[in-house]
Amino acid sequence: MFSCLKGSTIKAIFLVCLAVGVVAVSYGSLAMAYGFPLWVPLLLSISVLAGASEFMFIGIVASGGNPLAAAAAGLLVNARHIPFGVTVRDLVGHRAASFLGCHIMNDESVVFGLSQPTPEQRKAAFWLCGMGVALFWPLGTLLGAAVGKLLPAPETIGLDAVFPAILLALVIPAFKNRTTLMRACSGAALSLASVPFAPVGLPVLLSLFGLLARKK
Repeated sequence: MFSCLKGSTIKAIFLVCLAVGVVAVSYGSLAMAYGFPLWVPLLLSISVLAGASEFMFIGIVASGGNPLAAAAAGLLVNARHIPFGVTVRDLVGHRAASFLGCHIMNDESVVFGLSQPTPEQRKAAFWLCGMGVALFWPLGTLLGAAVGKLLPAPETIGLDAVFPAILLALVIPAFKNRTTLMRACSGAALSLASVPFAPVGLPVLLSLFGLLARKK
């Protein structure tokens, strides 16, 4: 199935999956430093398989937030999977295979899948990258959990800032669009203003009202 892919594409997929594993090490170690039992990040890494929502979940719960609010925030972060599913509906497979195909659908597998020139290569790249992420993410989480038991409080070494910094680096290019920048700033302002009054986890949800901001 994967023989149709170029060597350079397979190499690129491997490097991206390896990078995902490195981020997973940060996730696992942070979860341990926050005091979570091993089964929590490990179960999330296998069943959810979505880094941003998993980081958000453990961050909100560790701060004293309601787990339901944390789960709702994670679902909103992953709302992008709805258009993803429509876009790659021909790549996820059919019948029973489609359940696994949908599970391994993520930013990386979608990008690699859609960037290939032929239908056969698109499907092969989607599945190779998706399965690679599904393997490297839990393994990285396990490794990070082992390391995390030896670390001091996460805020002491700045570990709690790793993933927010990664997310910020990823979204900065989108700020070239003035409407996107305005809405992002509006959401951030709403979230910060509500921190002293709202329960932990709710400010993140309130930031979504920034999407209502429009140019005059």
